[in-house]
Amino acid sequence: MHRIGLSSLLAAVVLGCAQASRQVPSEGGQVPPPIVDHHQHFFSPELARLVNPNSRPADSGGVQSIDADRLVAMLDSAGIRRALVLALGYSWGNPSRNVENEYEKVKAENDWVAAQVARYPERLRAFCSFNPLRDYAFDELARCGANPHLRRGLKLHIGNSRVNYHNPEHLERLRAVFRAANERRMPIVIHMRASGSQGIPYGREEARIFFDSILPAAPDIPVQIAHLAGWGGYDAVTDSALSLFVDAIERRDPRAERLWFDVTTSSRGATPAGAQLIATRIRQLGVQRIVYGSDAATGGNLPPREAWADFLRLPLTPAEFRTIANNVAPYMR
Repeated sequence: MHRIGLSSLLAAVVLGCAQASRQVPSEGGQVPPPIVDHHQHFFSPELARLVNPNSRPADSGGVQSIDADRLVAMLDSAGIRRALVLALGYSWGNPSRNVENEYEKVKAENDWVAAQVARYPERLRAFCSFNPLRDYAFDELARCGANPHLRRGLKLHIGNSRVNYHNPEHLERLRAVFRAANERRMPIVIHMRASGSQGIPYGREEARIFFDSILPAAPDIPVQIAHLAGWGGYDAVTDSALSLFVDAIERRDPRAERLWFDVTTSSRGATPAGAQLIATRIRQLGVQRIVYGSDAATGGNLPPREAWADFLRLPLTPAEFRTIANNVAPYMR
């Protein structure tokens, strides 16, 4: 195996980065915008108030409501045809919040997302979401599985849900959720990184636990690893976790065959050496497995057009950028 450590790569001479522009000139023409944004979110007005109760204006970094009209307008500005909208029902189940009638709020959030994507059926698809540790998790999975606008897949957020990979009960619950999603043929997008604010450990060992103990419960569905196994940006912790997948793919481990990786906000704030490391990891994973995502354009995140321009700063070749722009995961075909 050719494992590349963070410190050595950060010390390497950077060979050069792509210019931060929407398109990159090449001998074959221009790099087109992505066909699909594989990592988007809506914020219902109720959820925006929950996350940001003081209702700060958008220019101060506050979370603002995002509906289908607003998202489609941003996609049009970026030249992006379609988007996968990951519902934020799990936000109502965050243990740090004391939410009355929590499950009703989770259902309402998922249903609001379903109603929004139904307005643009040729442009938008939705995955439902919930905290997998809650008692209602399997009820909501079954309910989403019966909704034509939510049965496409499931979004899980390990950090928001305070899942601990070293807790046997949490592991068993995650395996059960993966099995249930597999039985319903509902692909999964998972934010793997555990909660740093709660001091829950995360890195290569936790990625190994996921790969060995959780992923095998869903052998028949695609699984998309969000943020290159991090939570936006790219640090040593993220690289430690992602290296587990790099090694698995290098040794042709069959458990990795259905894995996809989204680059959502990974290039944000990257130094030249950091950008070089991200590009190296993308090549090790295989550009054919990489899908573009830009995240919700609120709370300081860039809109899709500007996020794509930021991604183009990475020192990838025009051909590699074109491949990523044209990659479409099976659940968006």
